Parts: sequence; structure tokens; C-alpha cells
Amino acid sequence: MTAPAPQPPAEHVDRVLCVLAHPDDVDFGSAGTVATWTAAGTEVTYCIVTDGDAGGFDETPREQMPVLRRAEQQAAAATLGVSDVRFLGYPDGRLELTLDLRRDISRVIRQVRPQRVLSTSPERFWDRIGASHPDHMTTGEATMRAVYPDARNPFAFPELLADEGLEAWTVSEVWLGASPQANHAVDVTEMRDRKMAALRCHVTQTSHSPDLEQFVTGWMSQTARRFGLPEGRLAEAFQIVHTA
Repeated sequence: MTAPAPQPPAEHVDRVLCVLAHPDDVDFGSAGTVATWTAAGTEVTYCIVTDGDAGGFDETPREQMPVLRRAEQQAAAATLGVSDVRFLGYPDGRLELTLDLRRDISRVIRQVRPQRVLSTSPERFWDRIGASHPDHMTTGEATMRAVYPDARNPFAFPELLADEGLEAWTVSEVWLGASPQANHAVDVTEMRDRKMAALRCHVTQTSHSPDLEQFVTGWMSQTARRFGLPEGRLAEAFQIVHTA
């Protein structure tokens, strides 16, 4: 008996919330996909858990890095048609799976009320260990717990309703990037230039990489081939989890 075909994601949703650990995570993994959504009229919000204060490759004073990276993420978001960028301010590189983190992500879910949430896989990707930064996995796990059961349960974090008037909200599907169980690819060939423009906004992270475009394009080409797209196409891949 063969396994049933995976249920495809919704063709269009009104609102998407992207929850990522660091400034630039959404752009490396998902900028092309985000660009397809905003082009189709979907409203996209970013929730960035840390300020990326442990990143960078030069002598920039550490106290300046959070300010720079917030500005870079806001500029990158603007190139993709995203204007709502929120930062939770957790410490970069020291993120832990706590009730506070679950509550803070649940709060944003209830505020934005998205039908779709994009985050990173909580599973370690042994074949591509660089994708499995501990902050990425922690953010993915906290986001999944916020999606189910916290955000939809009116009795979870009751202060969100009692003190802030944020009613429970059920997210229909989650897209997980950097997943060892990716089951869906988005053809982002036409969005290549917009993705690269977003990545170049992250000066503190990408200015030291003269071969950035070649690296990113090669990575997306491999993804496209893995999912059977025609030669010359570019893709970003996700694991789709239906959560409604």
C-alpha cells in the first residue's frame, strides 16, 4: 500500500507571519518565496527573535551591531514589499526554549492572525549542519509550540487575553525551512534579483563574500534539480505542516 500524496499548501493566503532567529535568516532561506507572496497580494510580517548581536565579520563595536542589523533587516524587508518587521530582542547565540519565548511568539501570532507561519525546522539537518544553528532550531520549536497549542488555546498564557485583549488564533499551516523532510519547492527563478537585493542589504553579514550570488544561485539550482524542476530554474524548499 503506497502512502498518500502529501496535502499541498493553500494556493493563496491573506496573511503570513515569518518567525526567524536572526536578521538575514529569512532572506537566505526564503526571500524568493516571500517575494512571490507579496507580489500576489499577501501581507507578510516578520518576527525576528534576536537582534543578531553576535554576528558580523569585522571590528564593528558590539554595542552597534544590534542597531545595524535591525536596520539591515528593515531595508531588506522593504525590497521584498514587507513593511511590518518586529524584533523580540532575545540574545543572539544564547536562545533557549522557554515559556517566555513561546508567549512572545504567541502574542505576535494573535496580533497578526496569519493563516500561514514560516519558520525554521526544529530538526537538526545532519547533511547541512550550517542550517542547524541552535538558535534556528530553538526558534522553530518555540514557533511550533506557539502555533500548537499556545496561540489557539484561550487558556494558554491567559494574560494575553485578559491584559492585552488578544483572542486565540488558529494557524492553518506552517512552512519550515532548512528541513531534512522538505516536501515542497517554490520556483523563485523570477525573484532571483529581488532575493539578491535583499541579501545585499545585510552588509555586516555579506560584504565579505564576493561570491555570494554564485553561492546562493548554486544552492537554489541544486534545490530545483532535487525537486524535478526544469534545467535553469531556481527554487527554495520547505516542509509543509498542516496545523488547522
